[in-house]
Amino acid sequence: MSAHKIWRTLLGIWLSGWVFSFALVGGPPQSGKDSWAAWQFVLGDWVGEGSGEPGAATSEFSFHPALDGKILIRKNRTDIHATGEHPASTHEDMLVVYPEGSDMRAIYFDNEGHVIHYTASFSADGNKLTFLSATLPSAPRMRLTYEKSKNGALNISFDIAPPGKPEAFSTHIGGTAHRKAPH
Repeated sequence: MSAHKIWRTLLGIWLSGWVFSFALVGGPPQSGKDSWAAWQFVLGDWVGEGSGEPGAATSEFSFHPALDGKILIRKNRTDIHATGEHPASTHEDMLVVYPEGSDMRAIYFDNEGHVIHYTASFSADGNKLTFLSATLPSAPRMRLTYEKSKNGALNISFDIAPPGKPEAFSTHIGGTAHRKAPH
């Protein structure tokens, strides 16, 4: 087989895989800010305070489009204050949001080794963004919610439902965040 035919065959295989991958995810998302129009109330850089298990904490996080607007990345750093029961600690995580067909999905990673797969949705009025993990018989179910408040702040709640009770959520961590002042 000539080099030209090999190149043509390889190019055909590559293009077929590329077209097939677009068919699987419903084509490429639109580029730019408009592809994340519903997400505007969470985009940007934030500072927050919260409480829950294991205690009071301060946090800095950001939501920014990446890869020419194809995905959204949230990076978070939470400093957990020391208490009589535990020393101060730091929690870091990253959430990658991406379109899959007509759904918005997200995958979460943290420095404790957790990986959570979410489906993202908005309330009917567009003021609440909820990330909900799948129901698995022997695993807890997670729900992460960002709700726009009247003063431009975000109310945040991370809720957990025990295995076997996928709708019995209780708040694990809750807090409020405000946009960071520009430098």
